Amino acid sequence: MAASDYAGTMSTLVVPDYPLLSAAGFLEVDFGDLKAELDNGIIRMMAGGSARHAEVAGNIQAFLRTALRGSGCKPYTSDMATRTHDLSVRYPDVSVFCGKNDPAHDAAKSFDDPRVLFEVLSANTARTDLRTKLDEYKALDSVDTIVFVDIASERLRVIQRTGPHGWSDVAHDGPFDVPLPTLSLTLPHAEIFARD
Repeated sequence: MAASDYAGTMSTLVVPDYPLLSAAGFLEVDFGDLKAELDNGIIRMMAGGSARHAEVAGNIQAFLRTALRGSGCKPYTSDMATRTHDLSVRYPDVSVFCGKNDPAHDAAKSFDDPRVLFEVLSANTARTDLRTKLDEYKALDSVDTIVFVDIASERLRVIQRTGPHGWSDVAHDGPFDVPLPTLSLTLPHAEIFARD
């Protein structure tokens, strides 16, 4: 085949049109030891986080677990999925759900009604977390507070619902204890970033 024939063939290649995967279908896939999210119908593989990322997420989950015991609300780690719509499934670093204490929920792979969500930022995920995921989280009627945690600078960005369609969005450069009004508690800055 002449080079000109090959070039002509390349320009007529058709990119296959694959159907988008539903959230229900995604939750049935066994990824083994790998981790993935469903992003608007497309599977996106996820990389593991750093030791500090895991430590900070663990700090948040541990504090909330103790503080919320007996309240009917509990925090989950990034092993619990948040279904944000029919084509997206996210795994926030920490999510708080209420009313899931019944054993009927024990086998659930996802919930779609979080009250509070925490994302611990990393260089690889910050862009998606701060844009796409933020929009999806804000679209959930149940969400009251979204917190982005920057482990490098120890800064917090706190987004809280102020009404049916209103939000406050404040970045805190210095130490800030995060009020969580829907949970009737405050998460101390020192607990989030504790190293012991």
